[in-house]
Parts: sequence; C-alpha cells; structure tokens
Amino acid sequence: MSAQAPSKRLFIKTYGCQMNVYDSERMADVLSPLGYTMTETPQGADLVVLNTCHIREKATEKVYSELGKLKEMREERLAEGGARMTIAVAGCVAQAEGEEIMRRQPAVDLVVGPQAYHQLPELIARTHRSRGERLSANFEPQDKFDALAPAGRKANGVTAFLTIQEGCDKFCTFCVVPYTRGPEWSRPAAAIEAEARSLAGQGVREVTLLGQNVNAYGDGAGGGLGGLVRRLAKIPGLDRIRYTTSHPRDMDEALIAAHAEVEALMPYLHLPVQSGSDRILKAMNRGHTAERYLGLVEQVRAARPDIALSGDFIVGFPGESEADFEATLQLVREVGYASAFTFKYSRRPGTPAASLDGQVAEAEKADRLARLNTLLDAQQRAFNAAQAGRVLPVLFERPGRNPGDLIGRSPYLQSVHIRAPEGLIGRIAPVRIVAAAKMSLAGELALESA
Repeated sequence: MSAQAPSKRLFIKTYGCQMNVYDSERMADVLSPLGYTMTETPQGADLVVLNTCHIREKATEKVYSELGKLKEMREERLAEGGARMTIAVAGCVAQAEGEEIMRRQPAVDLVVGPQAYHQLPELIARTHRSRGERLSANFEPQDKFDALAPAGRKANGVTAFLTIQEGCDKFCTFCVVPYTRGPEWSRPAAAIEAEARSLAGQGVREVTLLGQNVNAYGDGAGGGLGGLVRRLAKIPGLDRIRYTTSHPRDMDEALIAAHAEVEALMPYLHLPVQSGSDRILKAMNRGHTAERYLGLVEQVRAARPDIALSGDFIVGFPGESEADFEATLQLVREVGYASAFTFKYSRRPGTPAASLDGQVAEAEKADRLARLNTLLDAQQRAFNAAQAGRVLPVLFERPGRNPGDLIGRSPYLQSVHIRAPEGLIGRIAPVRIVAAAKMSLAGELALESA
C-alpha cells in the first residue's frame, strides 16, 4: 500500500465569473493527491491561490493589495517559527500580467494562467525544491482538460458548473478575454458527457454549462450547443441544464429549438446586449444591432413563452451620448428583464476602447448607471412578484439560515426559501410561491414532495 501524502492546507480565493469558480474547484481536485485539503481562511494555509479576474475595474490593484497582506502574514508566521506559506496567483490577471506580478511582488512563488492548472502539482514541486521556475501560463486547452479528468472530480452539492468551451474570437473592443483566455476552443462532447455522468452519479441534479461564449460551442462534427444539450438531457438523474454566458451572434435555430423541445433545459437565458445603441454596438465590435437582438428575443419567446431573460449592460462607453443611453433604456423597456448585470465602462489596458476619444466623465457614468439600475430593478421586482400564487418546481440545494429552513432554486434561477424537512435536499418538489422580494421568493410545499 502506498503511503498517503501528508495533509496540507489549501486556501483559494476566487474572483469574478463562474468559470473561475469552476477552475478553483479543479485546482483543488488536482492538488488533492498531494495531500492538500481546503481551508476557509488563509491563516494557517500552506498554499494560498488567488484565482483572479481581469474584467472588473481595478481588479489588478485588488490583487496586489491582497498579496501585500499575504506577504505580511507569511513573514509573521516565519518569525514565529511556523512553516512557509506558498503564494500563487492564477487566473486572467496572471495570464495578462504575469511578469509584472513577479516584478512588483517578489513574495509570489508562482504564477499560473487559466490553461496551465493541470501543471500545478509539478510547479509546486519545483517551487518547493528550488523556489526557481515560477511562471507558467501558456498551454493548449486540450492539455488542461485531458489532465483534469472527470473521474477525479468530486461533486460539491446538487448543482455543478461544467466548462464546455473557453476563449473568445469576438474581440469586443472593451474586453480582455481574447487576450487572457485565448481563442475559442470547445471540449469534445464525449468528454463533457463523461464528466456530466460522473456528476449525476454523485447526486448532481443540475449542471450549468460554462463558456466565455458558451453558445459558440461546436464539437467539430457539426453539433452545436443545442445538440449537446439534447445529449446531456438523456443522462439519468440529470434533471436540469443551464448555460452561460451566451453571445447574440451565436444564438442559432438549433439552440432556440432546444429551448422549446428539451424539458431539462431551464426557461432562463442570459443574453448580453451591452447597449441599445447601434452606433455604440458598432464601436464595441459586438457584431449585431439592437434590432437583431430584439429579433432573437422574439424568436426565443416564441419557442419558449415562459422564458426569463437576463442581460449585461455597459454604460459610459467612449462616445456614448445621452441619446445612445436613452436607446439602451428603450431596449430594456421593450425586452423586460428578469435580472441583469450592469457596469460602468472602465478602461482595460491593451484593449482598443482604452485609447478611444470621447471618454465619458465618471459622474455621468455613475448617473447613467443609477438610472439604468432603477429601471432594471423595477423589472426584476415585477417579474418576481408575478410568481406569487404560482406553483413552481424547486430544486432544494441546502439548509437555510434558521433551523427547519431550506433554500432551493426555481427554474428561473431565483432563490426560494421555505420551511421543509431536510430530506428534500437534492430533490425537486412543487412549491407554491407566497411572497416575493427583489432577490428571492418565499414559498410553501404545494404537494407531497416529488
């Protein structure tokens, strides 16, 4: 019998999107054979990984601030005779600014980009041996997914993220993803199905398929995301399928038809538009018009009348006038969103938009963001309020804050709070919605659990 690796403590701080959450889980998986177990705080951790995101404003400076705190923590521990903490930076900031991170913060032991997580055990071994080779960012996506085998993945609850596609070929002028995640690449359908079957076998009832442009998925044999959804819907025990984030340019007829015909595909679509102004959409290099976007919404709703729409919006893009912003408000009024994510435009170094003329004043961006959020908040409250009195199938995920409370998820991705026996966790049951707030619903069991 082989000796078990000594236990070490691992802390991962995850910034940003669901794909980073997925990647953090995979890093924990690949480090487990080395004896690393997760801990809730960096204090006492043997290895700390900051899994970074380059999208949000001042993201890089937040990383440096956190690194400064970790450096102090490590020095205090060493002064007290404790073991040395290994510090790693992963994710998109690591990919974009790896050399700069090493220069500015020598306390960092290694930098690893999104496609090199399968190399973590080797990189950490090298670091412990020599504190030498510390930068690893560029590998083929196939290498990453071949190494992070689905058989080694442990489910954590009844829902799970599942990456099917990475990278982006769209080159929106405000976005760094094509530079940090690389070109669009899709995993083989058989590999995705194997991972999904493994998750379902561990009690996962719902998967969310992830990709920077998830509906650009293609298996190389002519099968797109619609076909993959149909394939996964046949897996026993896998009752719910979602996907994010999609792009209007890749919303094809086969995927829209899947929304009409595949029961497991939830009636919720996150379809970012960013602006309602054709002039701004062109400057953003989005590749679609407001009319085309509204036409897609009409097609999707014709296929699935009860579908809920979510979107992304950027206000204050360079050159955006009040008339351009009003066009965005008008598009929001026409669509009627169940939820949305909104952002003030911020310059991302290296992107074309960063050097454009007509940068909008910060005060104007803040005012437009507030006005947009007022409208979207009202729509979200109205959508949630419209669920009152309905009976919805709810997948129960975990206990609530108080004894006897459970938290589940509606088909529309809303949190549902209910008093019910803990034995319902992992099951789908009909719930009558009795009250609604902006971010959640309250309900009661409508019938004996399904």
